Parts: sequence; C-alpha cells; structure tokens
Amino acid sequence: MRIWTEHPAQADVEAVVRRYFSLLRAGRIPEAEQLIDHGPTRHVLKSLWTGSVGASAEGDGASGNPAADEWEQDLSWLGDLDPADFHWGETGSHFYVEIAYRTRVIEVALSFWVKPVDAGWIIAGPGTLW
Repeated sequence: MRIWTEHPAQADVEAVVRRYFSLLRAGRIPEAEQLIDHGPTRHVLKSLWTGSVGASAEGDGASGNPAADEWEQDLSWLGDLDPADFHWGETGSHFYVEIAYRTRVIEVALSFWVKPVDAGWIIAGPGTLW
C-alpha cells in the first residue's frame, strides 16, 4: 500500500487509482487490493458487473439471467471497463471515479478517500455509488 508522508497531490492519487484499475482489468485482484486500504472486493466487482454487463444485457433484451456467480467465474468482462472522470470534493480528500463500460459511462461510480494514518496518508476504498 502506498503511504505518503504528506497529503498527496491529486495527480499522484489518481495515478495510483489508475494503476488499481489496470490491475482489476487484468484480473489481478489481490494485487489491486494491496494498492489501497481496500473494502470487500466481491461487493465492488458485483456492482461493477451489474452496472455494466448486467445492464447491457438487459438493454439488449437478452433473455434469462446468468448464473448467480457467473460474473465471478469469468472475469474477462473487467477488460471492458475503464476509469472515466475523477470528481474531487472540496477538501481534496474525497473523490469518486466514473466508470466506462465499452466507452459508455455507467451508473456505478467508485468512491475513494485520502485518509490520515499513523505513518502518513493512504488511499482507502472503494465504495460503490449508484
């Protein structure tokens, strides 16, 4: 996990979150989790899947739902996700990232925050926003 001794610049934080996302896209979940103070991955992945592949299947009129855990068995769909715009709060400690699925921004965003710890500052999250 990256620890800064001073409050990090937004560009530095965004670079870590982009790296986090590149690891997710590659299916390297444990490595992605190690970059930040991470919450439950399953919840994040399920929300991303529901907001992207699941929503796309509904919009295409696809019949039937995939097995409850199909999205967990084949993570190739993560390769179609990209971080879009970063939106920072007034304090410079909280932000959320819009997510694009096949270049279209979806309803799910991921929220993060820069939080102080004994050793300095870290990135925590993500939470899901709908």
